[in-house]
Amino acid sequence: MLFPRALRALSPSRRFLVPRTSSHNLVPLFASSSVRFMSHHAGESTLRPEPDKVLQDIADYVHTYKIDSPLAFETARLCLIDTIGCGLEGLRFPECSKLLGPVVEGTVVPNGTKVPGTNYQLDPIRGAFNIGTIIRWLDFNDCFLAAEWGHPSDNLGAILAVADHLARQGQPLTVHDLLEGMIKAHEIQGSLALLNSFNRVGLDHVVLVKVASTAVVSKMLGLTRDQTVDAVSQAWVDGQSLRTYRHAPNTGPRKSWAAGDACSRAVNLALLVKKGEKGLPSVLTAKTWGFYDVLFKGKPFEFQIPYGSYIMENVLFKISYPAEFHAQTAVEAAHTVYRKLKGLGKTADAIKSVRIRTQEAAIRIIDKQGPLDNFADRDHAINYMVAYPLIYGELTSDSYTDASAADPRIDALRAKIHCVEEKRFSIDYHDPAKRSIGNALLVELDDGTTIEEEVEYPVGHKRRREEGTPLLMNKFKRHISHHFDEVHQKKILDIVSDAPSFAKMPVDKFTDLFVKP
Repeated sequence: MLFPRALRALSPSRRFLVPRTSSHNLVPLFASSSVRFMSHHAGESTLRPEPDKVLQDIADYVHTYKIDSPLAFETARLCLIDTIGCGLEGLRFPECSKLLGPVVEGTVVPNGTKVPGTNYQLDPIRGAFNIGTIIRWLDFNDCFLAAEWGHPSDNLGAILAVADHLARQGQPLTVHDLLEGMIKAHEIQGSLALLNSFNRVGLDHVVLVKVASTAVVSKMLGLTRDQTVDAVSQAWVDGQSLRTYRHAPNTGPRKSWAAGDACSRAVNLALLVKKGEKGLPSVLTAKTWGFYDVLFKGKPFEFQIPYGSYIMENVLFKISYPAEFHAQTAVEAAHTVYRKLKGLGKTADAIKSVRIRTQEAAIRIIDKQGPLDNFADRDHAINYMVAYPLIYGELTSDSYTDASAADPRIDALRAKIHCVEEKRFSIDYHDPAKRSIGNALLVELDDGTTIEEEVEYPVGHKRRREEGTPLLMNKFKRHISHHFDEVHQKKILDIVSDAPSFAKMPVDKFTDLFVKP
């Protein structure tokens, strides 16, 4: 028969299906499938729904909520001081400073954003990247921990960049406006983090920086409430970072500029909407294509409290150590053990084993075994952050460098350290009345002696704010001392310490305090 041979000779796009019931009446395969599909598919509705409630709630909060909490404003003042200091400290590291400046070398933008600690004057998008990057570089700025964790002061990269730019154009923006913007950005980021775990679906927490910053700078840029809804929708639909750069074996320096990237995207999106870009009303809830279905396993966001000023009032300051926050109390305990070892006339060489009782979150993200490749690996490894002070009695930004890590005693001691979950710490970590970050060390020495030390609340916790504030100011003094002479240091300290006058200071005059001489 010639028919099969002729059929084989046809190109794939020209072949036909022979129905089993007949050797005649040939029906095109793809044509029949298309007809069947079209007969059952009604098509997508083109009606645009009301914007998702999450978008509207954020916009309403930014545009209408009045912050009247003295505690929130005072904490925000400390946060602003500390965050600028962290940025100045980050500049001391070449790996950070080499990423900064304009895209095209030598570009100076009239009325542009000035970057603290440098002589750069940039457009607000690039300025947000620069400021956000120096703030986050050393993992030393504030933190908030819940179902998701993150660093709400990362948002200052966008807020300061936009506020400084607008002030240099003649808008009467003051430090008080900066503080209000920080309180609201903290609240948006932290409230979304309370019950919604982005890390469990593989997304990095900087998505919340982008969302919060977009909302706050939208209002600063003069967008309406509805335009803010549109801008925030653009932040949710924007490409979201995978947090693999925070985890072995891919840990790397991107984790230190990811927040700067989020800040720059936030400013860019807000400016696009200001020029007329439309929003995506059901960006979260759209079936199949929305954020919930694509990136959040179909689960809608949950909220524990209404937007107010809770997050800023309860934010955690990293005062003593540039270390991932889940390890802060472990490092504090390690310092105490170091002093007790000295009292016994012993050193870390006498340690046989170390058990760390910690929270579930710490085990999941910073309990690392094996070689640590770089700075970013080490400041997110709890056994490194505990071993170093047990040996040296200190943990500073320099402790994570390749030169410091070359000491063979560190890895030898790391091999003797193991973590176990303490259920009580995990429960109290999520308790809104406590928000503790407990760690406990049990150190056994070669001679059988044991030393046990437990710290439930770090010195940067709200419950230790009175104790921590002088230490926070000392941290700031240390950070500015590397950049300015004593006369200028005193000028800065006098200004930021006078809270009423400081609040009235124009934003551009504040930023000028930190411009490189």
